[in-house]
Amino acid sequence: MNTINNKNSEDISFWYDPDKRSILYQIGAACLFAFVAWYLISNTMANLERQSIATGFGFLHKEAAFEIGESLIEYSAADRYARALSVGFLNTLLVSFIGIILTVILGTFLGVARLSKNWLINKCATGYIELFQDIPILLQLFFWYAFFYEMLPSPREALSPFNGLFLCNRGLIFGIPQAHPVYKYMAMAILIAVIIMFLLKKWAQKRQDLTGKAFPVFYTSIALILGLPFVSWLIGGAPTEMSVPVLKGFNFKGGLTISPEFAALLLGLVLYTAAFVAEVVRAGIQSVNKGQTEAAMAIGLKPGQLLNLIILPQALRVIIPPLTSQMLNLTKNSSLAVAIGYPDFVSVAGTAINQTGQAIEGVLLIMIVYLIFSLSTSAFMNWYNKKMAIIER
Repeated sequence: MNTINNKNSEDISFWYDPDKRSILYQIGAACLFAFVAWYLISNTMANLERQSIATGFGFLHKEAAFEIGESLIEYSAADRYARALSVGFLNTLLVSFIGIILTVILGTFLGVARLSKNWLINKCATGYIELFQDIPILLQLFFWYAFFYEMLPSPREALSPFNGLFLCNRGLIFGIPQAHPVYKYMAMAILIAVIIMFLLKKWAQKRQDLTGKAFPVFYTSIALILGLPFVSWLIGGAPTEMSVPVLKGFNFKGGLTISPEFAALLLGLVLYTAAFVAEVVRAGIQSVNKGQTEAAMAIGLKPGQLLNLIILPQALRVIIPPLTSQMLNLTKNSSLAVAIGYPDFVSVAGTAINQTGQAIEGVLLIMIVYLIFSLSTSAFMNWYNKKMAIIER
């Protein structure tokens, strides 16, 4: 009898133990999720098989049979779908990378200008922020696309501020150096200079902590980033040949062309997102205690030194988390490129879906690509956030 009572009490105590109950609930939730996933996947596969729709990613090895207007790598309609999607991936990566850099620069400038004591600068920054925040980004993309195609002249009447630079409804066309092997070595020299700058900054910081003597890191870095590529250029024969655009027929040949689609997408993304970044920067700067500013001014720091050495390092703790969100928004908003004809990953994948009929695989690839972009950006910003965090004693 006592044995039965003990067993009943153990059962009751088990159900009243929140830790044990939570384990059962999680197991039950996992089983339910697995059942729903199995049902949806099996039902989808059965429907696809019944309608004789091919599944899998075998289509990636088939001929794409469509052209892409802009490509960072060599591509033709005879290439496979896998290479076509690679072109779209690189196009999205390009506009996102350049857009993030320009957005951070413009947003920081506007955020500082928003707090300026100069009435005109303050009001201009405020007006910009209010204007671009309140207009949907898709409308802004349409506006810039129409601006390039409707308001700019034809190639024969292109605007040319100086020789070698043309602006028309075919885009911005300008001269670039003629291809030469030395430019690869110049790029390597720039990479080496960046690595040396990073190591030099760490060494200078340790040196200053130990001796109190400051090292001219900024001017040394400028000398490295300009000097090493220049030396490489001289050693490589100092080539000066240029590929200058020339009007032939109805378009320009030679030089580099920034298409209206790319320019419209980049302008729309940067101008729209920078308005939000400006408010993030303004809030971060205002979060710094006024006593810090007063103390810096008391020891004679100039306004530029005050901003770079005192305010921004502390404000970054507040700025970085919401800034990360805005970077992710810019990357995801780049998918709107399909509305103005820029061949980003969504546009290329959409064409592949229309030709092959494999919508599930195409949409899955789009989701994976943007997930990679988002996770990579978040990982980098989280690393930078930890690096900039103030370590408490």
